[in-house]
Amino acid sequence: MKRVLPHPGLSLSLSALWLLLNGSLSAGHLLLAALLGLAVPLLVADLRPGSGRAARPAVTVRLVARVMTDLLHSNLQVAVQVLRRRPPASAWVEVPLQLRSPQGLAVLAVISCAVPGTVWCKLSRERDHLLIHVLSLDDEKRFITDFKAHYEQPLLEIFP
Repeated sequence: MKRVLPHPGLSLSLSALWLLLNGSLSAGHLLLAALLGLAVPLLVADLRPGSGRAARPAVTVRLVARVMTDLLHSNLQVAVQVLRRRPPASAWVEVPLQLRSPQGLAVLAVISCAVPGTVWCKLSRERDHLLIHVLSLDDEKRFITDFKAHYEQPLLEIFP
């Protein structure tokens, strides 16, 4: 059954979306909806990443708490910089990575873009270096050490 219908939720959603967009329940639209619901998940199956199970729930909770704390702290720092109207000492930082899991890298991208003052810019082709733009940088070595300890290390444990 999994070979014919690998993602039943996606198939059902696509079929329903087709019918909603066309506003018709005619036989032709029902047939097209069924065909789309069956064909599209099969055609894009190779594009979907493998399932990555998150391990170590305690580490996950600590990482989420850390990110929330950093979000608050970074928001305050950026607000103070804006109010003082002082130009920030921004810089490009290249961070060496050990993390290779696509799911872990995706979470790292979300974290680095969600925290104000940092932007994920480029992942090297070999996936071993990450280029990040940092809005306010005092010490590059300390930033890299903190980034790896606060975000990459927990993700290495969560997505082995």
